Amino acid sequence: MKSIGPTRSSHSLPDTRSGAALIVLAGAQFVVTLSTSIVNVALPAVRDGVGLSDSGMSWVVNAYGLAFGALLLSGGRAGDLLGRRRVLLAGLALFAAASITAGLASTAWLLIGARTAQGIGAAAVAPAALALVMQLFPPGPGRGRALGVWGAVSGAGGAAGVLAGGLLTESLGWPWIFHVSGFGAACVCAAATLLPATAPPAPAARRLDLAGTLAVTLGLVALVHGLTAARRSGWTDPLVLTSLTAATLLLLLFVVVERHHPASLIPPQLLTTGTVAPANLDMTLLGAVWVGLFFFLPLYQQQVLGAGPLVAGLSQLPLATANMLGSSLAPRLAGRLGAHVTLAAGLLTQASGLLWLSRVSAQGSFLADLLGPTLVIGLGLGVAFVQLTSAAVTGVDPADAGLAGGLVNTTRQIGGAIGLAVLGTLAASTTAGAAPHLSRTEALTEGYRAAFLVSAGLIAAGAVLTPLLARRAARSATPAQEPAAPHSTTPHSPATTRSTR
Repeated sequence: MKSIGPTRSSHSLPDTRSGAALIVLAGAQFVVTLSTSIVNVALPAVRDGVGLSDSGMSWVVNAYGLAFGALLLSGGRAGDLLGRRRVLLAGLALFAAASITAGLASTAWLLIGARTAQGIGAAAVAPAALALVMQLFPPGPGRGRALGVWGAVSGAGGAAGVLAGGLLTESLGWPWIFHVSGFGAACVCAAATLLPATAPPAPAARRLDLAGTLAVTLGLVALVHGLTAARRSGWTDPLVLTSLTAATLLLLLFVVVERHHPASLIPPQLLTTGTVAPANLDMTLLGAVWVGLFFFLPLYQQQVLGAGPLVAGLSQLPLATANMLGSSLAPRLAGRLGAHVTLAAGLLTQASGLLWLSRVSAQGSFLADLLGPTLVIGLGLGVAFVQLTSAAVTGVDPADAGLAGGLVNTTRQIGGAIGLAVLGTLAASTTAGAAPHLSRTEALTEGYRAAFLVSAGLIAAGAVLTPLLARRAARSATPAQEPAAPHSTTPHSPATTRSTR
């Protein structure tokens, strides 16, 4: 994909310093994605250790996801306005402190509060780190390789979380799943102080759309809460309906505010820039399947195949390896086949693996039922994630890079919440329908098979969108004849001369 912005970043570094900066920024992303999944296999131990109820146990996961997903846009914009390095360091410091607090928690309220603070810190870290990667690596092969590393780390973090959760819980105890995240974030924060300082924004640029920020944050919190509660209480539960209604009204209010605010949180021009809009739509579908995959795979292994937490975690290694391989291959494939052909191939590869996975059996084994399809899924996931991340931020005004990074992380996170709610409800209803006629493990397997089959359909639908991405990219690559809009990213736009923060 071609960028229509400047061909060289004013803050790009020599290769050696850029490589060191990439290691630090990738480490920040790894810590964030690790903490998303590290609690999954440890939840029973956490429940017993802190005295959580069943609903309280779900909030150990949901508190982090709610804060993370709802505040990503605000975190991205804060980086643009206040300085990305500054916001990255603050987010890492908060994340480290909250992680250590979670590991020391002896009461449910303290643990859930610490998980919420973790999510707030992550919402600052993820978009700021991605914006700094885009800032330090100008368009070209170097950026492609950097995004390949970024994709490999993102996928590996999710799988490593499941592995680390099982290993630490069985060896050192559940508090260490949080302590390890905290120590890791503290180390990354110390290393991030070596990143080059960037110019602060001009005083006139220090404006934040507070009304839009409040509306979208509360709207996304209500949406994620409603979808999460629907899995447990059903779609007709009054609390679920109230949450979803409030989410609808708040998000509509956000749209109205954005249309009239002079410094809107999401400039309308951003969604018409390059391939930002279709790439984020595809990322929503990818997020739905990604989160669902890492949720259902350990359940199938533990509840049907009888594996323990450690074995279930170790079984994620082939998927993580394939994911890293796909991420490293993505830039080379894009150079030979073209970005959009590579994206379509990655999505279709992932869809075929999920279709294969939908054939799992109640009498199966890891080697017979999981190894082959997870290798195929991981390969396609790695390729697709790198290409979609690139498409979602390419051609964006450098001053809005943090916001674009926050947006693509938001769509993946919210897509994951929506997908898990829908797929979880589908799996549960399929299992309930099969229960009178089949054994418990066979009924559970039917539910997981249905979830994997629908996941394959969602990813295939994402592949159908790739021609739209290609058309938008072709239009963006054609120099505009009319004067540039305020948020335009043409080479002669005044916005491209502003200091990147």
